[in-house]
Amino acid sequence: MNLTLAQGEQLINDILNSGLKLKDGQEVVIATPFPYLLKAKALLKNYPGFYLAAQNCYAEKSGAYTGEVSAEMLQSVGVDYVILGHSERREYFNESNAMLAKKIDLALANGLKPIFCCGEPLEVRKAETQNQYVAKQLEESLYHLSAEQLKNVVIAYEPIWAIGTGLTASAQQAQDMHAFIRAQIAEKYGREVALHLTILYGGSAKPGNAGELFACPDVDGGLIGGASLVAADFVAITEKLP
Repeated sequence: MNLTLAQGEQLINDILNSGLKLKDGQEVVIATPFPYLLKAKALLKNYPGFYLAAQNCYAEKSGAYTGEVSAEMLQSVGVDYVILGHSERREYFNESNAMLAKKIDLALANGLKPIFCCGEPLEVRKAETQNQYVAKQLEESLYHLSAEQLKNVVIAYEPIWAIGTGLTASAQQAQDMHAFIRAQIAEKYGREVALHLTILYGGSAKPGNAGELFACPDVDGGLIGGASLVAADFVAITEKLP
């Protein structure tokens, strides 16, 4: 929940005009607040490899849910992706795994690609039960999907304990969890589906650590928070993609 429309427009233009060159298979997804989606869509339309995301949608198709935004509404304004289950949504708005399963279904039914966030808080990491915690999130929100449906889902791992706490996850910790997630998907859906799954790292990536993180074999990119509000930082991170 940052920036005015004018500031957001400037940020996108600064990124687009930075000379950033995307390699084959790379994508940049800009996730703006709801009021800015149409403007962002217009700004991105002539830039191949740049896509638009919403930061959330509601768990019902339509109805008397004043102030909420449906997946169908997002599809109707040209949104490509939607972030679901972000740690802040889970913490501040009590979004459950079951609710997120409904959101996933509605997003896919409306042609949106969900970016599904998962990850553990500090007490879980301290207890060394992070694998079980994340496995439960995957099982309860994604495992009802078919293999074909899962191909349209991106997973983002957020070590919640490393976001805004002064603690940082090492590249090895990131790789370990990404490899675990991929192994879980392989066990459920087969190796081929798991190999083609995009798993992003969402734990305070910065220009200084992005290269090391993206060099990990199971880290396919980043879900960038605070650093995305500074065009030069966001571009520097994106240029570290392999």
